[in-house]
Amino acid sequence: VQLQASGGGLVQAGGSLRLSCIASGTTLNLNVMGWYRQAPGKERELVASMTYGGSTIYSNSVKDRFTISRPALYSAYLQMNSLKPEDTAVYYCFGNSLWGQGTQVTVSS
Repeated sequence: VQLQASGGGLVQAGGSLRLSCIASGTTLNLNVMGWYRQAPGKERELVASMTYGGSTIYSNSVKDRFTISRPALYSAYLQMNSLKPEDTAVYYCFGNSLWGQGTQVTVSS
């Protein structure tokens, strides 16, 4: 079972990035998929999650800027707009209790 995360990178403040998370090698029902992030010296925090039925949870710090989508049971995407330097972190995707590798997002001021 593998969750493959991609889409991180370096972007200027105000820019956009799209993270992808694709699950493979599983037949589990990944009811919930989403992303946590962890910045240096800070605790890991939930960024966004979405059930396959469409229920979403967003961190207050990213509401109205980030959008999570689930086009299929084994995939999730996080569209990140109006990025801020404080969004800089390693982003980890998850599906139920499974975790993908982190992807670095760096936003320069």
